[in-house]
Amino acid sequence: MMKHALSVTREADFAAWYQTVITEADLAEESGVRGCMVIRPWGYGIWERIQRLLDDRIKATGHENCYFPLFIPLSYFEEEASHVDGFAKEMAVVTHHRLVADGKGRLVPDPAAKLEEPLVVRPTSETVIGHAFARWVQSWRDLPVLINQWANVVRWEMRTRMFLRTAEFLWQEGHTAHATAQEAQAETLKMLEVYREFAETCIALPVIAGEKPENERFPGAVATYSIEAMMQDGKALQAGTSHFLGTNFAKAQNIRFQNAEGQLELANTTSWGVSTRMIGGLIMVHGDDDGLRVPPRVAPWQVVIVPMLRDTPEDEALVAYCKELQAALSRESALGEPVRALLDLKAVKSTNKRWGWVKKGAPIVIEVGGRDMAAGNVSVIRRDRLYREDGKLDSVATARDAFVAAAGAMLEEIQQALFTQARDRLHANITPAADWAAVEAHFAEGARNPGWREVQWSRPTGAALEAVVEKLKALKLTLRNAPMDQPAADGACVFTGAPAVERVLIGRSY
Repeated sequence: MMKHALSVTREADFAAWYQTVITEADLAEESGVRGCMVIRPWGYGIWERIQRLLDDRIKATGHENCYFPLFIPLSYFEEEASHVDGFAKEMAVVTHHRLVADGKGRLVPDPAAKLEEPLVVRPTSETVIGHAFARWVQSWRDLPVLINQWANVVRWEMRTRMFLRTAEFLWQEGHTAHATAQEAQAETLKMLEVYREFAETCIALPVIAGEKPENERFPGAVATYSIEAMMQDGKALQAGTSHFLGTNFAKAQNIRFQNAEGQLELANTTSWGVSTRMIGGLIMVHGDDDGLRVPPRVAPWQVVIVPMLRDTPEDEALVAYCKELQAALSRESALGEPVRALLDLKAVKSTNKRWGWVKKGAPIVIEVGGRDMAAGNVSVIRRDRLYREDGKLDSVATARDAFVAAAGAMLEEIQQALFTQARDRLHANITPAADWAAVEAHFAEGARNPGWREVQWSRPTGAALEAVVEKLKALKLTLRNAPMDQPAADGACVFTGAPAVERVLIGRSY
């Protein structure tokens, strides 16, 4: 059997494999607070690339960055009933502003320092931003308001998993206000498309964009849209959401404006966000049994140069050779930016450095030894295809100058290869089901990767929808979304038997 760099495989235990990748790739670690993580430099470097690329796209659509407070008065949440109901169980609340010693060597909240009004640690910012919009918007001339913030949020999750579901996570949240519902709806769908293009182009993460069913809407929203990604175990990951809020939050926070005819109207608002959950998706879509594979667009370092140092006089010349290689690479471009090349001179055994970068998922690892230098070569390892057919490491000796000239195209090839693999897997694992019996049979088979089923449904609401949700819950399934691009419904609802109005995806999820 082929020996891999990780101690556990995806086939043996996908959940343990995921955790092992995070550890071995130096992405993150536990912090000492349940549900909170320390994001290490390689993991944060990926997040910085995500920030950079997505921020450029957000600004290109006319939005400006700003920042709002971490603490939000509890009364702000109480103004929008469905919003507070949706987040009440996850809210972290500050009640005191000072600690005192209790005489037993412990610090406790000072009873005399109790806050007049509790403060909620930001779970999302619709309420506090809505209050700002109410101050900023007076006339139709003040609209639209298009803002975004990069921040951390806290949602007190009971079952946590690094990057996927943590008590504290990093994200961006966009918030906009518009004169009409049509403008706000168009904004909601525009940002959904920004997320879809970003996920597929930058993270090589194929997604299905569509509308969430009523039971999966953001608390207080009129409509919620999502991009859904399929992990290698067939489960769904909601990778980003965009919400049309209508006038619900405007009513609660008095966001009104005088229209061109001098009449007062309520603004229509939107909100949308993507978080560090994207990194969890990257791991589970692209990782393999040797660790992470990072798409070149979001890799902090695209090419890592590992000189095979042997503590001999030849080392100085070898390092100089590698520095020339690094400088030459930095003058080349790939995917619209200069190539990001790192020369790893850490005092670590060369083979350990090589496998360390393989586990981190650096797109290209270059090894350079004395013989390579003498021949004017480098040994090239591509992370997207690590082994030859005989199971040995695929390390290809290449002329240094030829590699430099081809590096940009190679990185673009790796980016496309990762996307193509994931896209083909996604589409191969979405299959239609004509009736409920087919759904039950499919998910009752115990398949390791059952994927998703596409079914037609009548879009029930209220009690009828609750019955559907309970029916799915018995098989540990959830409604994912109704894809934006789909053929017209032409059958009966698999849940109710009524005429179907659209097709919806169902599956197990994170």
